[in-house]
Amino acid sequence: MREEIRETSVPERTLTARPVAPGAEAHLGVVHPILDHGMIRLVDYMGDDAAICQAARTSYGKGTKSVSQDEGLIRYPMRHWHTTPFEM
Repeated sequence: MREEIRETSVPERTLTARPVAPGAEAHLGVVHPILDHGMIRLVDYMGDDAAICQAARTSYGKGTKSVSQDEGLIRYPMRHWHTTPFEM
């Protein structure tokens, strides 16, 4: 007998000081069925692209502030298999 997938209630949204990713917020608490018997649900997330840039700047140093420089700070570690900024 197949069990029904029950959605848990998502707490009411409140203001927060942490970075908020609108794309992730849209999926928070939503059940996504996988194949015939599985499902996944996003229960939490930490950070956004700015958090990756902040972690990269910790090891790289200061002086990069523009959006195009932020994009470079995200691309460079990934191209060189330096994943630490993504794990913060």
